[in-house]
Amino acid sequence: MDTQSLATLTEQVLFKLAQPPQGAQRLFHGRGRCFPGLEQITVDWLEGQILVSLFKEPTSDELDKLHNELINWTNETEWHDSKARSLLLQHRSRDKSPTECLWGDYQEQQIVNEEGLLFQLDLGKNQNSGLFLDMRYGRRWVKENSQNKRVLNLFAYTCGFSLAAVAGGADFVVNLDMAKAVLSRGRENHRLNQHDLHNVKFFAHDIFKSWGKIKKYGEYDLIIIDPPTFQRGSFALTKDYQKILRRLPELLTENGQVLACVNDPTVPAQFLIDGMREEAPSLAFQHRLDNPPEFMDIDIESGLKALIFKKITDHKIHQGSHNV
Repeated sequence: MDTQSLATLTEQVLFKLAQPPQGAQRLFHGRGRCFPGLEQITVDWLEGQILVSLFKEPTSDELDKLHNELINWTNETEWHDSKARSLLLQHRSRDKSPTECLWGDYQEQQIVNEEGLLFQLDLGKNQNSGLFLDMRYGRRWVKENSQNKRVLNLFAYTCGFSLAAVAGGADFVVNLDMAKAVLSRGRENHRLNQHDLHNVKFFAHDIFKSWGKIKKYGEYDLIIIDPPTFQRGSFALTKDYQKILRRLPELLTENGQVLACVNDPTVPAQFLIDGMREEAPSLAFQHRLDNPPEFMDIDIESGLKALIFKKITDHKIHQGSHNV
């Protein structure tokens, strides 16, 4: 962190607060490397709570200067006009990613609204709060493409895609994640939105040991794959993603779609395109979703990659190869 750049951080955040912001949104995205010296800082607006995340441990002098800069925000007109209630600092580089309250009334549990959907966040307990803000357009796409569809949500986490699918009129949704606790939060998120859960399933299983159960509820019109980069003992993105891709053709209906995601800055979108061509050639790449503008990145391949694929018939595959 370059303390000389803190004035830029303040300028950017106060500009965003002047709007004022609504729901849950990113105010500052240093991780996109568009602001030299601030690459390890992000700032999020969470329904009145402002969460500053620090991804690299600074020196004690740097931390003191950061504290002072942040506290000074609370004296500004933009801050008061925004109705901000708290200022939080999360140390992502420290063990268990602790969060400290620098100002105001800290609420560890926070409900936020994203485009009409409600999400329960848990602040200060885990590294992540329960909602990845950069996937907003992905959830929007799922909502717009789920009408009357059967949906499989792999690595479901707190079931954000499931909420979007049900809100979009999905007939049936299967959520699968190894962590029972996050699926419980996902079930609560559905209840928070007053969704009927009769046609929503939650399975806390290892995906690679669950193909039989997954197939039992298929075929699916839409499959969502949004895995972690690494999950100890169960998933390594560059090694295990292909194992999932090769299963897709047997799980999809004719003309079924896949939203496949990668959020590792070192892994480009081409990884998914090449992997799908090799493991599931009947699935054709359609397009890549844009990322929200507040997640501006100096290199598009460093940010979130969310790609749409569609299953095509053998005739179309042959026809396409002939044309090439």
